[in-house]
Amino acid sequence: MSSQLLEIKTAIQIQKPVSEVFEAIVDPAKMSNYFIAKGSDRMATEKEISWQFPEFDMVFPIKVNKVERDKAVSFYWDIDGRQTLVEISLQPKEHNSTLVTATEKDMINDEAGIKWLKGNTEGWANFLACLKAYLEYGINLRKGAFDFMRH
Repeated sequence: MSSQLLEIKTAIQIQKPVSEVFEAIVDPAKMSNYFIAKGSDRMATEKEISWQFPEFDMVFPIKVNKVERDKAVSFYWDIDGRQTLVEISLQPKEHNSTLVTATEKDMINDEAGIKWLKGNTEGWANFLACLKAYLEYGINLRKGAFDFMRH
């Protein structure tokens, strides 16, 4: 990453095996328990799907780049008219745990890029916390959390 480009990187360890974490990320029925309201299909390499979020009335097109079972998922989505690449990697850890790292890249280091960096860093940290709460405790932290954002 050059100083001209901004990149988001967040991580959390989840006390669940890699296979369970992977399924929670690629299966829209499971994702709807912590991240999206609805997804059109399961994530698979080079597949185009769509996501709906509970707080927005829009459908977000997702271009899945690559899915590596129990290892990684990457996709492109549109952020303010620009495609950004999201990479989610899974690394097995001790005691049947998984380190989940979410990276989103890149934006130009300007005012719009800094706004993106702030908002999406918060978003990916929230994604990871919600994923952890769902998998470890069966809790949907996102439910009602962003109702204030509805127009």
